[in-house]
Amino acid sequence: MAEQKGYFGQFGGSFVPEPIQELLDELERTFERYKEDPEFLAEYHHYLKDYSGRETPLYFAESLTDHLGGAKIYLKREDLNHLGSHKLNNVLGQILLAKRMGKTRVLAETGAGQHGVATAAAAAKFGMACDIYMGAEDVERQRLNVFRMEMMGATVHAVQTGTKTLKDAVDAAFGAWMSDLDAFYVLGSAVGPHPYPTIVHEFQKVISVESRRQILEKEGRLPDAVIACVGGGSNAIGAFSEYVKDPQVQLIGVEAAGKGLDTDLHAATMTKGTIGVVDGMKTFAVFQEDGQVAPVYSISAGLDYPGVGPEHAFFKENGRVTYLAATDDEAVEALLLLSKTEGIIPAIESSHALAQAIKLAPTLEKDKILIVNLSGRGDKDVASIAAYLENRGE
Repeated sequence: MAEQKGYFGQFGGSFVPEPIQELLDELERTFERYKEDPEFLAEYHHYLKDYSGRETPLYFAESLTDHLGGAKIYLKREDLNHLGSHKLNNVLGQILLAKRMGKTRVLAETGAGQHGVATAAAAAKFGMACDIYMGAEDVERQRLNVFRMEMMGATVHAVQTGTKTLKDAVDAAFGAWMSDLDAFYVLGSAVGPHPYPTIVHEFQKVISVESRRQILEKEGRLPDAVIACVGGGSNAIGAFSEYVKDPQVQLIGVEAAGKGLDTDLHAATMTKGTIGVVDGMKTFAVFQEDGQVAPVYSISAGLDYPGVGPEHAFFKENGRVTYLAATDDEAVEALLLLSKTEGIIPAIESSHALAQAIKLAPTLEKDKILIVNLSGRGDKDVASIAAYLENRGE
């Protein structure tokens, strides 16, 4: 898919200082050596199965489907992955690479905290020191996940710069890496300089490898659409990967429209952004008039990132994926509807994808099939949802 090394069409590349580039080159060599190595893959799949609990179910949401009265809705239950999200799929792969590189300390950024939790867990499992960088605003929004990371021995650094959210956590983590080049940076989304977007894709594609086989077993055919939320884009890349070659399957990525696309309070990078360089990659991002990255907003700590993975930018440009946006209100209503119809409380990130399925399903015939990637569970969001509803007077 990459037209030249590290690029998806015109997007991607590696725009970093030379010391970081040397580390990236070493990482690429390690990844290329082990990505098809039988011993490495056997160890990776062992931990996916016995530590993480894969494979995750593809669940027919019968009550939600009946409520909406249209297409069948299936949920790919990444919320049932160990620790409650898709993040561990990628972290296990990267930690196993770090182990083979002789690393004893890992760094990571996190927004909603799920990547931080997964990294803290894997670092604990393999006896590595772990430092997690998290925007101070997100630390407040996601106290539960901060405590979970600390329980597993990680040091959580609250980043006080900028908007104190995910972009600032990424900047701080890269800065920390520059001061300790012996550490291994576990990047959590399909973003950043090459080879990270390719590595994250490789370790997240298990989502669609499973769901494609599962839907063929259950329905005897492929779905009409696969829907996933998009911040940086790791869960969506994983959910889309095995369907890209199937033109009859519509792929839909849903960004955070926040308070509305007609306001400045959104994180709709693909919808409202332009092409530029951010976090070591060429991609779509939201920029200010002076060329600086613009502050973005979402109720979701995992989606308020001003850029997007370069493979998503490529899919936007070539039209393979349709990118839409859902507002805070739409995401909250979707979260509540799934909770009340199925007894499943989804992450507020995943609820953006659900919001699109809730709009789409009633417009389709009942023999149509939608798969929504339920990328995480909503335990971490209960307090912020309660506060949101209280502010609305509910």
